[in-house]
Formats: sequence, C-alpha cells, structure tokens
Amino acid sequence: MERLEKLYEGKAKILYTTSDPGLMVQYFKDDASAFNGKKKGTIVDKGVMNNHMSSRIFQYLEGEGIKTHFVKNLNDREMLVKKLEIIPVEVVLRNVAAGSLCKRVGIEEGQVLEKPILE
Repeated sequence: MERLEKLYEGKAKILYTTSDPGLMVQYFKDDASAFNGKKKGTIVDKGVMNNHMSSRIFQYLEGEGIKTHFVKNLNDREMLVKKLEIIPVEVVLRNVAAGSLCKRVGIEEGQVLEKPILE
C-alpha cells in the first residue's frame, strides 16, 4: 500500500495516510534523541531495527489474544497499521545508564547495567 499525505511526525516515527481511510503507513526513522530532546543524532538503520522489533512484539501480542493496530510489514522500515485513537504511553529500556536514570538513582553516565532496566 502506498503512503500519501504526512499526518504526524514524532521523534521516532512518521504516520502517513493511505487510499484506505482505516489504514495508515507507519515509517520508522533513524533519528535518536537524549536528555529530553536536547541531544540529537542519527543511528544508521535504527528505524529498520525498531520496525522489526515492533512487528515481533505486535505479532506476539496478537498470538496471545491481545488486539493491536498492526496489520503487516510493508518493507524493512514501514508497517501498515489500523487508524485509531492513540493512548499515549512511553516505554524506555536501558542497557546503559543515561539521562534521567542517572539523576534519579545516582548512577554514573555510561555505566553498563547488569540487567536491562524498563522504565
């Protein structure tokens, strides 16, 4: 399915309309940010990896009977999703101490964590 008009752009994704009013194309960007957007950069193929991981998570959830907006992957960087009203949730998984985690718990920036921390 072809993407048409840009509907929304955030830190990690861009949403596009399609010819089907109930479906959208979700494009995963290579942009990265830290420190509440104060530090910005690009990580090559970050969007490809995020698309792959997101697809796997959505497929797992669907297999467990939990409905998602995921329809299918279109390519390495894009997925087709159902149009819906979003419930804003942000999840941060850290393998290395950074940002607000360091301030909250007094860990040195850049310290490799023994186990990943899910915020």
